[in-house]
Amino acid sequence: MIVQLSGFLNLKGISGQIAALVITSMAAIHLIIIATFLIHRPDQPDPLIDRGHSQLAAAVQLLAAAPAAARPRLFADIARAFPQLDIEGLAPGQLATADKPSGLSLASLHRRLGRDYRVFWLASDGDAHKIGITLPDGAIIAAKFLPDQRQRPLWSAPWMTTLLFAVISVTLLGLWAARALTAPLSSFARAAESFSLNAADAPLPERGPEEIRSVARALNRMRERISTLIDDRTKMLAAISHDLRTPITRMRLRSEFIEDNVHRRHMLGDLDQMRSMLESVLSFLRNDRKLEAVTLVDIASALQLVTDQFADMGHKVVYEGPEHAMAMVRPDDLHRSITNLVENAVRFGVETTIRLRVGSENLTIDVEDDGPGISDARKNVMLEPFVRGDDARNMDEAAGFGLGLSIARSIVLAHGGELSLHDRQPRGLIVRVQLPLRQPNWQSAA
Repeated sequence: MIVQLSGFLNLKGISGQIAALVITSMAAIHLIIIATFLIHRPDQPDPLIDRGHSQLAAAVQLLAAAPAAARPRLFADIARAFPQLDIEGLAPGQLATADKPSGLSLASLHRRLGRDYRVFWLASDGDAHKIGITLPDGAIIAAKFLPDQRQRPLWSAPWMTTLLFAVISVTLLGLWAARALTAPLSSFARAAESFSLNAADAPLPERGPEEIRSVARALNRMRERISTLIDDRTKMLAAISHDLRTPITRMRLRSEFIEDNVHRRHMLGDLDQMRSMLESVLSFLRNDRKLEAVTLVDIASALQLVTDQFADMGHKVVYEGPEHAMAMVRPDDLHRSITNLVENAVRFGVETTIRLRVGSENLTIDVEDDGPGISDARKNVMLEPFVRGDDARNMDEAAGFGLGLSIARSIVLAHGGELSLHDRQPRGLIVRVQLPLRQPNWQSAA
């Protein structure tokens, strides 16, 4: 039990900080209440709204304490000192009580005098009100009652001031605590969104409560392990590729001596496929190249360049869109992704169209072909690496390795965009790329 309590009150942990916040809030509220009481002092009269009630109460108590023979002289002295009170003595026969005027109260005067005095209304004439006060010895005096002409506004009342300051202090403390506790979590989310295998990235900050620091340390260690695994995998594949290139080259040289033209052509084709497969896999897995900077690029000119390159190779590829469209991208990465998409389109179709549309915040690039298309059930699967299309699109088993769409999608995601597959009417496939016109300095995932 003691161990659990000590852990709960540990200020380095979330529970301890929440407990400290609650205690601090309670202490702040008590201090505000005490300060408000000392400033306003509800047990003393407020000079702003006291219309002579304290002077009247003092004069009445002075008359009550004096003997009856000395009271006439005191009446004269009080009349000179406080003429607005109009205090005078009354005989029992002069009493003529009146009803209580609306909106007026003698509670304040009652509280000042005490229970030994009796206060009652005598007469009212417009704003002038006369009251009678019976002294403890039975004598009766009359005085002018001056009502409060200016009431205290509601917002300036002591309880309202206390409530206002308490709400403000607790709100500020709560906002501070919420930011202190959630700021590390927000940094985790941003780090996860921008996670890359580049060793130059700064690790997650290990600050905040003990639980948050533990999570940061665990994520940093996990990130290091992932980077190490990826590096080891890439180095292994690079070594395998290097070792395989030599026997592939020897086999290609030996194939030249095959007398049968058909067998020689098939052998050379298989060797070219093996070399192409190695290069494609390494291109997909590489992550140690120098990252390209994000620059302002004319997307329309880049798409027209890709169109001209494929047209020069004899493919029917056309561009439709504006002549110029500027956006912040990595030009080589974008060229590579669009080239991969057009290669797939010309491989399975006869005519290919690259269409560009520019909006207020993003742009859309559609690569359309008139090939056999992809079924709806396999559209999401086709975006995974090493996955080939339907049999209808596998017109040549040596035509590809299922990496073109994956590489293009990785590049698009690294730009903060989205790549999706859609059907083209009456037949064919539309690969749609949506990119933001402006983007932060994200790392390339290609």
